[in-house]
Amino acid sequence: MHGYILSLAILALLALLIWDIVQKESSILRTYPVIGYFRFIAENLGVYFRQFFYSNDREELPFNRADRTWVYEAAKNVDTMVGFGSTRDGKALGTVYFVDAPFPVLSRKSVVARPVTIGQGCRLPYTTSSLINISAMSYGAISKNAILALSHGAKKAGCWLNTGEGGLSPYHLEGGCDLVAQIGTAKYGYRNAEGNLSDARLREAAAHEQVRMFEIKLSQGAKPGTGGILPAVKVTEEIAAIRAIPPHQDSISPNRFPEIADSAQLLDFIQHVRDVTGKPTGFKVVLGDYAWLHELCQEIIKRGAASAPDFITLDGSEGGTGAAPVSLVDHMGLPIAESLPILIDILVQYKLRERIKVITAGKLITPAAVAWALCIGADFVNSARGFMFALGCIQALRCHKNTCPTGVTTHNAWLERGLDPTNKAERVYHYVQNLVEEVGVICHSCGVEEPRELTRRHARVITENGTSISLADLYPLDRIQ
Repeated sequence: MHGYILSLAILALLALLIWDIVQKESSILRTYPVIGYFRFIAENLGVYFRQFFYSNDREELPFNRADRTWVYEAAKNVDTMVGFGSTRDGKALGTVYFVDAPFPVLSRKSVVARPVTIGQGCRLPYTTSSLINISAMSYGAISKNAILALSHGAKKAGCWLNTGEGGLSPYHLEGGCDLVAQIGTAKYGYRNAEGNLSDARLREAAAHEQVRMFEIKLSQGAKPGTGGILPAVKVTEEIAAIRAIPPHQDSISPNRFPEIADSAQLLDFIQHVRDVTGKPTGFKVVLGDYAWLHELCQEIIKRGAASAPDFITLDGSEGGTGAAPVSLVDHMGLPIAESLPILIDILVQYKLRERIKVITAGKLITPAAVAWALCIGADFVNSARGFMFALGCIQALRCHKNTCPTGVTTHNAWLERGLDPTNKAERVYHYVQNLVEEVGVICHSCGVEEPRELTRRHARVITENGTSISLADLYPLDRIQ
């Protein structure tokens, strides 16, 4: 009898193992059949244990459990409602509140943001209604399956996907979504044999209708002032061919463009790329000493508004990375809460705000964070890690080791197969859909019809004395006149 029961148990475990390997819903179970269930058991029980022994839902870093859970539920298209009350500390310094209108918009329809045109003076300007878009993640830094899921999901969601500095790969193109082609300091994918910018490679990329804009990456949030790092273990033959670099060697970008040493040369470089491609061209940067923005704007005024970048992508010091020194990740650059109002206000001061569109990034993965950025004055919000969570990332903090357990940031064939592109593309779509819907709920509560009508008067922030102040009073536009 005991032998019969044991045999049934072994058969059941074997059947479960086969099912876990074959199914495509869970990356963890595909990669770690049977034993992967212990992760879900621990996750489900953890909410109870944490009440007594462990960190609460809003203490973890880089992203706390409450924010990650919202993204997971939004991506799975399940109910994101909560009961009883908020677990947020409403008196913490910097806490943002939105100002509800006495007579909110009487509508429960999904919100469609008004379209924005980037690069109106270009041969091929780009017009889009998207609010949240996929920030720069290179093929190499993340896996082929992750890129495929993002590409197909972005197409269905109607948002753009930034290729990252690793060049334009077939996997970015496959889904048919709008793309922003990023040019990093090493000019991967857009370089000749000597490592210099190749106009022929630029034209080749621009020939794809999907490639809507070009972004020159000066710096990113987690590593301002230094170049990118792709460990040799991730530099496969295919990735090396796309980037035009030697395979199986560490790939380290310069800390800046050799051609760009000041604002004038930056504008020259932007103009050159725009002339060659015919498409909107801007740059990505992390603010530190923002005095140089005045120099940049003055140079634009001297040359004429047509010389301005078509957009600026502003990253905060809280931005993410696949690999960077701790000293930079922890200590370099300004956070987005400080730098975004500065950038917007300086552009207003020089009457360049309408000419230059502002895209912002830096841990803005929830509806409230996106709405805050729109209140400050951003035109668009980018996110990388929000979409990584949508793909199934569990914040294992192994992005640089090629051992990502969910197949997002690895090229290990067994680990990568755990991420099914078709399933995860749906999660990318639902994440965008639900995020935009909840931003719309905030808008209607504030008394405006759509997200781009939000202004600084629609949000308040907690100050040192425990009371709130309107963003319109904290960052008054007349302070810069």
